[in-house]
Amino acid sequence: MATLAVFAGGVYGGYFGAAQGILLMAILTLSVEDKLQRLNAIKVVLTGLVNLVSGVVFIFAAHIAWAPAGLIAAGSLIGGIIGARAGRRLITSTLELGGKSPNIVFGDANLEQAEAGVLAGIFAAAGQTCVAGSRAFVHESIYDKFLARLADRAKKIRLGDPLLAETQMGPVATTAQLKKDEDMLARAVSEGAEILQGGKRTSVAGFEGGLFFEPTIVHRMGPKNHIMNEEVFGPVLAVTPFRDDDEVVRLANATRFGLAAGVWTRDLARAHTMARRLQAGTVWINIYRALTFNSPFGGFKSSGLGRANGMESVDQYLQTKSVWVELGNEVQDPFVLKT
Repeated sequence: MATLAVFAGGVYGGYFGAAQGILLMAILTLSVEDKLQRLNAIKVVLTGLVNLVSGVVFIFAAHIAWAPAGLIAAGSLIGGIIGARAGRRLITSTLELGGKSPNIVFGDANLEQAEAGVLAGIFAAAGQTCVAGSRAFVHESIYDKFLARLADRAKKIRLGDPLLAETQMGPVATTAQLKKDEDMLARAVSEGAEILQGGKRTSVAGFEGGLFFEPTIVHRMGPKNHIMNEEVFGPVLAVTPFRDDDEVVRLANATRFGLAAGVWTRDLARAHTMARRLQAGTVWINIYRALTFNSPFGGFKSSGLGRANGMESVDQYLQTKSVWVELGNEVQDPFVLKT
């Protein structure tokens, strides 16, 4: 049985293969680790099927030295290191890395659907997901109206304990992430962006020391602005108007990432054309953040290599073998290639 060395990154990330596995857990994914340990304890999975190791980047990298078959990685922090080390040993690696995913809202979109989808894309999980729709491109014909809707709805998001049903957005994971949110937003403003909504740390009753950051919307920044090109991994949405299909494709594809994208329109011909032109591993049409075990998931460009989920997740761990059999009595000319 092959061994898969698996890295779970980000805040909520976690993948493991159906073969004997070493699950390398980021130190921020302890809740995932705890649940998997409990599955082991009650014999839901075979003893030794899943082996858990928690640690930091150097631990993950060190394990690659002896992983005999292949690797699955999630999280942009060490994806490059994992890919490089796997390449030195000529073993395969699945790298699901970061994203700067666009939500594209056309003038004919169902605005209620689009509003909910754009909000879900960035403020669910406080933006701490690899597929966070951290850029929104809105057609100029509805830009002001839609932007006002987003800002008004963002103000009403209920912050609190993420384990409570009434909470709509919880805190960011660490003080380092909170500082990153603040620093990236400050840089965006210094480069010309304007804050429309939010933009600072906030306090929640009962959790006065919590790491809460306001749902934030920025606009009026150029395509070269840092916030338009780098992953924040926090609740910060950058909104930009566009004129036509060609312009929005160019803007949406202008980053080094290509993990996911959303398209909001009633015109299905346009939607499918956009899906084909967008450089993204997953394109959602009139929906966002929908995942299932049998739908391949992965990125283009710096968002990763290979696919998790679906039959495609297994393909790169298989090898194709060609077998030729001579069924007759023909004697081959040793100096002529058989074709």
